[in-house]
Amino acid sequence: MRKRTPHAAARRPTRPALTRTALTQTAAARIAAALAVALALSWSPAAHAACTDPAAPSVNWRRCFLDGRDFAGADLTGAMLREATFSRSVMKDARLREVDAYRAKFLSARLPGADLSGARLIEADLTRADLSAAILAGADLRNAKLVGTDLRRANLSGARLEGADLRNAELGGATWIDGKRVCAEGSVGQCG
Repeated sequence: MRKRTPHAAARRPTRPALTRTALTQTAAARIAAALAVALALSWSPAAHAACTDPAAPSVNWRRCFLDGRDFAGADLTGAMLREATFSRSVMKDARLREVDAYRAKFLSARLPGADLSGARLIEADLTRADLSAAILAGADLRNAKLVGTDLRRANLSGARLEGADLRNAELGGATWIDGKRVCAEGSVGQCG
């Protein structure tokens, strides 16, 4: 075992003594850096969605709660509706062409005659929604939830339905994804 000599402490490098001003400046710099990091981490596109903006083409309603509202006949062409909720909303004859409604919720919403051509509805929840006579031509409905949805007389030409849940969906008179076949009256859950 080695003994410590009084001269061992003298050989260690020492830090220069910081003045009170230098300590204050160092602390201020660290706080400013921490605030900048916190601000950068807290920023998200949802913070820029103006949920109170009126219905208009290309409106940004990302992650907005718009349940029970009346948007009948509204033009929302190209709108950002990602993860927004429209449960029990009325959107009769609304123009929703090319909207991005990824994971949006339209539970029990009324959209008869709505134009959703080219809409991105991946993983959207349209459970018990009324989409009778709606235009869904070219819409992307992959993994969408369409349980109990009224799709009678809807136009599904060119729509993508891979992984979509159509349990109890009413499809009578709907134009199927091939654009040629019309589902038989009384078709439920699959185009017969």
